[in-house]
Amino acid sequence: MEYNVHTLKNGIRLLHVPAASAISHACILVNAGSRDEDEQQMGLAHFIEHLIFKRTEKRNTTQILNRLESVGADLNAYTTKEYTCIHASFLHPFLDRTLELFNDIVFHSTFPEDEMEKEKGVILDEIASYLDQPEEAINDDFEDLLFKGHQLGKNILGTPETVTRLSKKDIQAFIKRHYKTDQIVVAILGNYSFNKVIKIGEKYFGEVQENTASNQRIAPKGNPSLHQMVDKQIAQSHCMMGTQTYSLHHPYKTGLLLLNNLFGGTGMSSILNLQLREKYGIAYTIESAYSPLSDTGIFAIYFGTDVEKAEKAMKLIRKEMDKLKQKPLTEIQLYKAQSKFIGQIALGEENRIGLIIAMAKSLLDYQHIDSLETVFQKISKVTAVEMREIVNEVFDQNNWSSLVFNPME
Repeated sequence: MEYNVHTLKNGIRLLHVPAASAISHACILVNAGSRDEDEQQMGLAHFIEHLIFKRTEKRNTTQILNRLESVGADLNAYTTKEYTCIHASFLHPFLDRTLELFNDIVFHSTFPEDEMEKEKGVILDEIASYLDQPEEAINDDFEDLLFKGHQLGKNILGTPETVTRLSKKDIQAFIKRHYKTDQIVVAILGNYSFNKVIKIGEKYFGEVQENTASNQRIAPKGNPSLHQMVDKQIAQSHCMMGTQTYSLHHPYKTGLLLLNNLFGGTGMSSILNLQLREKYGIAYTIESAYSPLSDTGIFAIYFGTDVEKAEKAMKLIRKEMDKLKQKPLTEIQLYKAQSKFIGQIALGEENRIGLIIAMAKSLLDYQHIDSLETVFQKISKVTAVEMREIVNEVFDQNNWSSLVFNPME
């Protein structure tokens, strides 16, 4: 997809993707997330993401929320281990209104004490709701196991203790240190000229004070294989198993994305779904996921099943991993896996808000954006030899950890 990039004098980049549509999409992506927090400030990045919608120098909460919703637009945000993202979808005429609001909430929020206390209560409820969902809670606890002692393992939401202690001073210090202008992308997908995007972008982001403070992330060390079982008041067993693996910049990243899609990724025809759900009827949900990060990655498998079936499910998963190691993919099998993955990516392009966020992230991660054709070429160039090397390395169960939530008797 065609795109244009313009860098403002303060380092903020404007990404423009032309699209002939009455609906436009935009996001502001900041390269700052939960891994950038101090140990005593867990949940701070997510707390800031909540609070920027509460009050600015010229708007209260209602005015912020109505600014776009009053014209039928959708405004939302999320925080990850490495990013904070605010995004919106809106009708074509409201680009100016959207970018002005982005500027207001990101750079002019006031973080009043009364709103902070109210939002702490909201986040404490959010934490409690996640704890009531074992399929969500196990993911956070597993990452804590996998990255034991490192900030990448800490829960994005924080804990009740850390969230309660967060202060306005913490917020201001985090923003000053981590909201670096050369690590911010404002991205727009819509039927606008590039000159118009530059003009509006300069208008609302050109005068933001430059901030390029140096801050190096510390890469996690590989931890020994760990296995834990935890009793909880739940009806089924929930299990996660996995390992640290390739980062965003590893040459085998594309190959592992392909392997993940084949093994337990999207669709009903994955190896794990066909074996555990269709053949044996063991698990309703069985899936794998590969999450590449800036200096490491996570490959993990999740399933939920009746407690008496959990051990068999784990054995079947390990059996399928061993089968791929002992009997590598043939050229025909690899071609089919590539064709399936390419088709899914092509269909995913229809999700335009997801697309513009992914493109903004690519600009932050790699300083460029691959065309769809280039992405397809990279997938098609993955060889059977490369896949065998990835399988042997990633599926080495000596490096795997596991976490099981079991029902209390």
